[in-house]
Amino acid sequence: MRVLGFFLIGILSSSILCAQDTLIYATGTIVSAQTKEPIEAKISFQSLPYGSRLGFQKGTSFSFPMYDHDKYSVTIEAPGYAPSKYMLDPDEANADRKVVRNIELELPKAAEDVAEETHTVGKVLRLENLIFEQGKSKIDRSSFEELDRIVTMLNKNPRMVIQLEGHTDFLGSPAGNMKLSEDRVKAVKNYLLSKGISKHKVKTVAYGGTQPLSHENTEEAHAMNRRVEVRILQN
Repeated sequence: MRVLGFFLIGILSSSILCAQDTLIYATGTIVSAQTKEPIEAKISFQSLPYGSRLGFQKGTSFSFPMYDHDKYSVTIEAPGYAPSKYMLDPDEANADRKVVRNIELELPKAAEDVAEETHTVGKVLRLENLIFEQGKSKIDRSSFEELDRIVTMLNKNPRMVIQLEGHTDFLGSPAGNMKLSEDRVKAVKNYLLSKGISKHKVKTVAYGGTQPLSHENTEEAHAMNRRVEVRILQN
């Protein structure tokens, strides 16, 4: 009888381990879409279509098992943010048997309008009308109006600190692209300083062609990749 008992325990243990080995988990993090900082949120989830399994968690991340290969509905709620709802499918699991969904919570529309006006930390502004001579760092005079708006923004926000981020396309020499992006953000910074902006309010970083918006090999894509962006670091 003792031998039989051990045999049955062994079968049960093996079955439990086997079930654990095949179980799929839903996991993810929750951050602000504007600042990318973690957000403490309430996470509620239930199996579909009948909600026979449900649960609640709280934190800046979540993890729960997806039993019986069911799809799950997940709702994320946090004070000051618009609620978000997602459907997770176990068929989307990766090699580690995890369905990963990192969630970015948006501000409600009214708060988004305020953030637009007050320039939330983490916000990135693209200088759409910034034009340089081809392959050079000399700023075309037609760009001065847009740069003057950055001057006005900094003057209206005395505590604001920005970072100028330079990008090129990915054609040509990586070292040459990095140097060109460095020269261009320095040129923009020098223009801002010439208008009375303190050098302590303007930081620069160059990425060359390492962070393209598009990998397509078209002139439109290359033009889109050549850009200077303004990131608000402090306000």
